[in-house]
Amino acid sequence: MSGACQGKPNNPPTHGQPFWLLAEVTYRCPLQCPYCSNPKDFASYNNQELTTQQWIDVFEQGRKLGAVQLGFSGGEPIVRQDLNELIGAGRELGYYTNLITSGVGLTEEKIKSFKKSGLDHIQVSFQASDESVNSLISGSKKAFQQKLAMAKEVKANGYPMVLNFVTHRHNIDRIDKIIELCVELKADYVELATCQYYGWAVDNLHQLLPTQEQLARAERITNEYREKLAAEGNPIKLIFVTPDYYEERPKACMNGWGQIFLTVTPDGTALPCHSARMLPIEFPNVTEHSLESIWNQSQGFNHFRGYSWMKEPCASCDEKEKDFGGCRCQAFMLTGDANNTDPVCSKSEHHDKILSAREQAKTDPQTPFLYRNEKNSRQYADNIIATSNESSN
Repeated sequence: MSGACQGKPNNPPTHGQPFWLLAEVTYRCPLQCPYCSNPKDFASYNNQELTTQQWIDVFEQGRKLGAVQLGFSGGEPIVRQDLNELIGAGRELGYYTNLITSGVGLTEEKIKSFKKSGLDHIQVSFQASDESVNSLISGSKKAFQQKLAMAKEVKANGYPMVLNFVTHRHNIDRIDKIIELCVELKADYVELATCQYYGWAVDNLHQLLPTQEQLARAERITNEYREKLAAEGNPIKLIFVTPDYYEERPKACMNGWGQIFLTVTPDGTALPCHSARMLPIEFPNVTEHSLESIWNQSQGFNHFRGYSWMKEPCASCDEKEKDFGGCRCQAFMLTGDANNTDPVCSKSEHHDKILSAREQAKTDPQTPFLYRNEKNSRQYADNIIATSNESSN
């Protein structure tokens, strides 16, 4: 592993140390969620996963850089046979460890084993509050009952009950049922996260994006439940996350590019966020460069640090130190240029794309889901290769 990584000088404000290290240990997953944030060509990387020792080396380097939180994600991280060993290594190094799982493949024995190895936190994701919609989204008829059982086991083994529901036009009108299920499961924290449109979700935008009326109703009902549950003395925390598409100003994506988040993908590519692989930027790999040189010196991590890269209206905007121009991935997906202002911003010349999506959400989708699975991923990758070959001839 070489220690140097070429890049341009960092622009102010100077970046600090990575706080959160996300280990995407695999892209393999038994589910087919059409809003998965994994890259659409994930199947190309399924035979290129880092070894156990390579991951542990990454964890050691991350701690030396100052990272304190270690997340295990995927795909479905439980498919890694060495996950218990990786958890133990993270605990030994002093990380606060978090497992982000669908619950599919989880067992009571694994939960106990993970706890013994020092796992601090488990987040279980659901696609809906009922079996039919959960099956529609996940592509699995068995997943819902498995999730219910494992959520209960997580709680029974002394973990805080942390649930994640991705909401969209197929389940957002049942937000009350979702919250009631969370109460029934004795959840401590619930993230009601309206789908964000990256990865596979972009191709399923019309099938997933709720209307503004649906969103407003869901937020109102969530607030009513907050008041009701608080009055009853229930400490459950309901976190409602709105989609970017219904905002007029972009979010400060990842708290700023290369500021506190560091993602390492299954094959070792290091990214400032889990979606950045889609960008036309060369990102370094941990098998070729040290994590320190990647974080501090690589062109990929310095690309959008500071403000010198900004075009108008961002360059002269008095909010640029607050939102950093918004999401670079969203700007690239919607405009073809990652340097552009995030179209979510009403100041963007491309804001009409967001307005158009809102209008389209008022109509019924006419196409089926494009599911996240290996067949569709390989077809996507083959199309990319074919297009590239045609361009070069």
